[in-house]
Amino acid sequence: MRNFSRNVVTALVVLAATPALALAAPGAVSLESSIKLDKVVTEKGQTHHEYVAPQKVVPGNHLLFVTSYRNTGDKPVDHFVVTNPVPSPVALESAGADNFDVSVDGGKTWGKLSQLSVTKPGASARAAEAADVTHVRWVIPVIAPGAAGTLEYHAVVR
Repeated sequence: MRNFSRNVVTALVVLAATPALALAAPGAVSLESSIKLDKVVTEKGQTHHEYVAPQKVVPGNHLLFVTSYRNTGDKPVDHFVVTNPVPSPVALESAGADNFDVSVDGGKTWGKLSQLSVTKPGASARAAEAADVTHVRWVIPVIAPGAAGTLEYHAVVR
């Protein structure tokens, strides 16, 4: 279990350091990615979530993947597309999965999770599930000069 945890944390840190893929004018929008462990804390009978840097993860841990963006240019950026691969050691959480487009085939086709299907060799097509998602994508209609925001998705360690 210890080696699994260390390998997963290492893989996730590398992915967090790698910016999301984006389509826009070069240098117009900066991107920064991070991963946080969703830690459930109970204090004085109240339960809340704290998002902390993952030091150790194990199967079943919930993670928050965040991509922050900022238009550093002096012109608006139209139709900005951000694509994030979902790391193979994690599965997208189904709650909120229809808030953005996803791919279940490595980024070849896109849509809402509830509208996609998958076909495995020798089997008939079935409805896609959150665990099938390979990529998530957001399309931001316009980012004004100086404007910033964050995009996020939740996943669970397999």
